[in-house]
Amino acid sequence: MITATRMLYLYTETPLHVGTGSGLSNIDLPIQRERTTQYPMIQGSGIKGKLRATAEFEKLPDLDIVFGSSRSIDKSSQADTTTSIESSTSEENKDHAGALIVGDARILLFPVRSLNGVFAYTTSFDVLNRFVRDLGRGQANLQLDWSVPIAQKDEPAAEHPTALVTSPSELTAHDNTLVLEEFSFKATSNEQLDKIAKWLAQNIHPAYGNSTEGHYWQEKIKKSLVILPNDDFRDFVLYATEVITRVQIERESKTVKEGHLWTEEHLPTDTLLYVPIYATNSRKNGYSKTGADILQIASSLNSKPGSYLQLGGDETVGRGIVRTRWGILQAF
Repeated sequence: MITATRMLYLYTETPLHVGTGSGLSNIDLPIQRERTTQYPMIQGSGIKGKLRATAEFEKLPDLDIVFGSSRSIDKSSQADTTTSIESSTSEENKDHAGALIVGDARILLFPVRSLNGVFAYTTSFDVLNRFVRDLGRGQANLQLDWSVPIAQKDEPAAEHPTALVTSPSELTAHDNTLVLEEFSFKATSNEQLDKIAKWLAQNIHPAYGNSTEGHYWQEKIKKSLVILPNDDFRDFVLYATEVITRVQIERESKTVKEGHLWTEEHLPTDTLLYVPIYATNSRKNGYSKTGADILQIASSLNSKPGSYLQLGGDETVGRGIVRTRWGILQAF
């Protein structure tokens, strides 16, 4: 039974490619996406594997309790073992599941090129409501000083759809027009969005200590956060990702090696995702650590300001560097 939960936030500092293998579209290697919404995501198994690899590198204590036994017993090889050998297999060495449960990483903020202010942190009513639902899982009374605004319905004859922006916003023109990529929106300020932007900057954006670097990005969220209509946000996360072409060159002829020209899709720099993390009490016999204890151990990884993980492919060309931040621990 799950007894504690904590959120892990991932902020991409270089383009991130967590792929699904070959694709059916014009992109050879697309990124992972949810089946119904087509929002970008990262499967929890990959994140848990990276956390375990980091824990092993840092020699984290109680590794098997947190992530599960790494010693599997080949039962087929025990058919002819003697009683003495069987008795030497202690209860402590038997397989057991880890107490840490890692969910899929979900999109929260997606950067989109803007005519003013360089780029906008975009989200949607659907994404924010899902985030609040995930935050509140297991909590009887989730206490937030903000609420998700109600989606506005545009008139059928409206020239531009409505987007909610913060006040002040560095993204809008003098006529309250917001231009993202080649699409125009009618910008409307919203008090709840101001509170959301402030909360995100204080509680979610990766900490950089007391450096001016961290202050800049926190202020950027406060002045560049946008809530888009659900359909428009979905279109941006589908078609405004970063697609690069890669080749392998023949050393002798200096031409492209046959069959080695391909395209890769990446989540762009400055994307923010969140990962629901849960824990049960220890499943290893003889150990009485609670779910809260398990999450305290796990969150000691990458807990310092400026800590990062490398996720996905293309590690040797600098892809997939993400800053991390752990949210507040909640015991059920």
